[in-house]
Amino acid sequence: MAKISPGEFMRQVQAEARKVVWPTRQETVSTAIFVGILMVLLALFFLGIDTVFGQAVHWLLSLA
Repeated sequence: MAKISPGEFMRQVQAEARKVVWPTRQETVSTAIFVGILMVLLALFFLGIDTVFGQAVHWLLSLA
């Protein structure tokens, strides 16, 4: 692999950075709301699963 000078490297980095497309404020807010809703739904789901398995283990231990 050929060596690249630090100046050329910086020019390449700047050229790639100019290609970045940043999300709009609306896209960021929508995504954040979506993530928040999914986080709550998954938390409730895992709370339910944990409760069911906890009760099952409690029931199995009471048999012994």
